Amino acid sequence: MTPDEMRERLASFVAGEERLPASAVRAEGLRRLAGGASREIWSVDLAIERAPGRVETLALILRKDPPGRVGDGGDRGTEFRVLRAAARGGVAVPRVYWACDDASVLGSPFFLMERVEGETLPRRLLREERYAAARQALPGELGTQLARIHALDLEQPDLAGLARPPAGRSPARVEVERVALGLRELVVEPHPVLDLAERWLLERAPDPPSAGAPGSPPRVTLVHGDYRVGNVVVGEAGLRAILDWELVHVGDPLEDLGWLCTRAWRFGAPLPAGGVGTREQVVAAYERASGTRVDFEALRFWEAFGSFKLALVFVMQSRVYLDGRVRSVELASLGRRTVEAEDELLRFLRGAA
Repeated sequence: MTPDEMRERLASFVAGEERLPASAVRAEGLRRLAGGASREIWSVDLAIERAPGRVETLALILRKDPPGRVGDGGDRGTEFRVLRAAARGGVAVPRVYWACDDASVLGSPFFLMERVEGETLPRRLLREERYAAARQALPGELGTQLARIHALDLEQPDLAGLARPPAGRSPARVEVERVALGLRELVVEPHPVLDLAERWLLERAPDPPSAGAPGSPPRVTLVHGDYRVGNVVVGEAGLRAILDWELVHVGDPLEDLGWLCTRAWRFGAPLPAGGVGTREQVVAAYERASGTRVDFEALRFWEAFGSFKLALVFVMQSRVYLDGRVRSVELASLGRRTVEAEDELLRFLRGAA
């Protein structure tokens, strides 16, 4: 599909959704953005004429499945509904507008959301002087926003369809078994470190109650699934929006805190919480906002699990390339990074992390 065809189809789709004539909607400035190894991300401006001479212009982001990857990482309809629920719950997210699961429109399912201006590249956020104030604010903001995500009512219609961990089972054990199964299905060569890590994690998986300090009630909440620097839009004053909800699920809320502290998401910075703060800073903000207490031993488990899950992400991305579904050098290179996750897991196994 050429960009011109894509613009015409997108404008026609929005006109249909808004019950307007096709000529009332124009799609302009369509361009694909860099990044997004698993989803295509496009920037587009929509000019909508709802009445003669009254044109509303929306600056939008279009997220769609790449050809050959429809359904990988959840579906766009789920992501759309979760974003809508998060906005109602006071979470800093882009406003969503329209979703489409008809692949005949643009070649794969997609949705449109507000384009939030700001920086997402960790290398700039963690190093450039103009983001110094943002780096000071981020530990508190990340903890507070995460508490809002975990407070969302799972029974509301937009979230009620999400799968829950089996009743009576530790969400931690369920997640370790899910990742281990994915690895066994996808690896193309032996990974003894990952086999050892699976055993180590299963021996230490917190049983319910798992999401708080001893004595705290067990909590099963919405889990963002990819909550980290790099998936947030940041301005010079701090956090503006949380992105990339494609791994959202229901589980143990400490999974998100552990993932934020996973070594890979520090991007070479010394501070453990996303490269911007200490674990204690983020946890303190989270505890204040959520009214719960965090068990640091359980947090350590989830931090180790983060590297185990990251190994699956790398293996999964490289298999998309190896299987010939998407010819992307980025996907091919990610396979080589599995060793980084294995190296970090060895640090946990040795007690050095």
